[in-house]
Amino acid sequence: MQDDVGTVLAMPSRVRRVVSIVPSLTEAIAATHRELLVGATDWCTHPGDLDVTRVRGTKNPDLELIRELAPDVVIANAEENREADLDALRAAGIAVWVTAPTTLDESLGCLRRMLSAITGDVPQWLTDATASWSTPYAGPRRRAIVPIWRRPWMALGRDTFAGDVLRRLGIDNVLAESPERYPKFDPAALPEYDLVVLPDEPYAFSVNDGPEAFTRPAKCVSGRHLTWYGPSLTEARSVLTEQLQ
Repeated sequence: MQDDVGTVLAMPSRVRRVVSIVPSLTEAIAATHRELLVGATDWCTHPGDLDVTRVRGTKNPDLELIRELAPDVVIANAEENREADLDALRAAGIAVWVTAPTTLDESLGCLRRMLSAITGDVPQWLTDATASWSTPYAGPRRRAIVPIWRRPWMALGRDTFAGDVLRRLGIDNVLAESPERYPKFDPAALPEYDLVVLPDEPYAFSVNDGPEAFTRPAKCVSGRHLTWYGPSLTEARSVLTEQLQ
């Protein structure tokens, strides 16, 4: 079996133990076959009642604890997790499935491949998510800056999943042609834009923290619905559309 980055994995014919070190993928496995999950990061907040061993964060997973959990596969992401950690897990004889979507369609495809390979199923929620995003946007378009961090200011740049989600909602990222995926920027020196989109993660932007730095209207949105690819995609279109009004 081959993951998103072309790595060929050797896994048992039936996977029984999974450790996830990506919050959205944890939610995806839990919503499909929760009994397979034996470990997840401290940042894996959905579902709220998930009771598994916590293995620290996405950037500093407890590799020894993961090894002790004896997973059949660890699921990871090329952007969220460090290659050195993934290599260490592979060196310990653990199969590591890495996802790497940069568009909404890619995310739906990689979820289908991953879940089929690991759980043996394509869940109904994934079918529903695909249907939810199948109708093209046909309304007026707006140009936006999409900050993801403050001190220093950083924003969505080129080739990002969240940028593609917004594009499909009629919001064009003014930094989409940046040479960097997450460029630093000066709020006082931006291309012409219509609004600011402020997700509540990874930086916790809010109505009291962020909008005051810009001269255009700001919309605070759910970071989970903008940046996670998993069961949240079933409702992300309606949630974000309402928040962006």
